[in-house]
Amino acid sequence: MDTVYIETSIVSHATAWPSSDPAIAVLQTQAKRWLAEERPNYALVTSQFVIDEASLGDPDAAARRLALLADIPVLLPDAQVETIANEIISRSLMPASARLDALHVASAAVGGVEYLLTQNCRHIANAHVLPRVYDLLEELGLPRLLICTPAEFLGDPNDASKPDT
Repeated sequence: MDTVYIETSIVSHATAWPSSDPAIAVLQTQAKRWLAEERPNYALVTSQFVIDEASLGDPDAAARRLALLADIPVLLPDAQVETIANEIISRSLMPASARLDALHVASAAVGGVEYLLTQNCRHIANAHVLPRVYDLLEELGLPRLLICTPAEFLGDPNDASKPDT
């Protein structure tokens, strides 16, 4: 069974109160659908970085996020994660202000997962950045990792060619 690293944006969107912003509402729906429809097909993992980030902010919202994460195994800490995150930043693949995003990528790569699921398209699932991130991970001899969004798993809900499940 393939493994999916659940990044904080998935947990945040899946547990937030419905947004009146249509773009955010779509992300919320996609995160919830992925968890309902695709989660059973994968082994999920997360990291202490996600737990720490999910713990921040409004206590009620944090409690909902942590409840969703409660049964997801946490990857073991590894010193290589910091090294890889530093390399991502030093090569200007992500800005220093996005260090936590680099740590998510590094955690998933070191953890040997097949997929990093995110809705952070600014720094993580960004088409301008991904080829260079993949090149770096390959250069470092890390296993193949696919960074993707729930929409890429779910496809178009109006696509009649997709079999019903």
